[in-house]
Amino acid sequence: MLSPAFRSFLLRKLKLQLNQTNQLLNYQSLLDDLWKKPWVVYCKPPFGNAGQIVKYLGQYSHRVAINNHRIKNISGSGVTFFYKDYKDESKVKPTTLSGVEFLRRFCMHILPKRFVKIRYYGILSTKQKDRVRSLLAKKPETKIIETRQERIVRLTGFDSCLCPVCKIGFMHTVELLPKIRAPTNVLYATKVLSC
Repeated sequence: MLSPAFRSFLLRKLKLQLNQTNQLLNYQSLLDDLWKKPWVVYCKPPFGNAGQIVKYLGQYSHRVAINNHRIKNISGSGVTFFYKDYKDESKVKPTTLSGVEFLRRFCMHILPKRFVKIRYYGILSTKQKDRVRSLLAKKPETKIIETRQERIVRLTGFDSCLCPVCKIGFMHTVELLPKIRAPTNVLYATKVLSC
């Protein structure tokens, strides 16, 4: 069920976008072919929660090519470090490389200029950072505290406390009548009001 639903959703959005840019006629035959083909959508439940996902991705996004604790020895003949041999049941083994070869392999992990491991989007993007900082630096406005009755008058323009007869005076509670034989699930009290 996921494959046809995903195909339908994606192609409808694509068709709408092409229609808005007046390019639908150019791509209509391609869209028709895409509707006919069976789509394969692979989806499986996650193995853990969000914390485990962040921990897993953090190992890749915030690490260097080799940690200091993996380097065993540095000498004139080369650099000895530990690596994990996946062909031999993931055993940790030492290996020695010449200094030049070690640096060549290390430099392969250095990103080129203007490349970054993590890109920020939305309010965390570089373009929005200054705007967000300025908004956060502003002092919050003091909220006007109003009663429920004042809020109802402000939103609806109707004052239920205004006397319906003289339209000048305000209604005041004179007496609260007790609940007599009221069902237990109904919470109400009758007010006697006068101007």
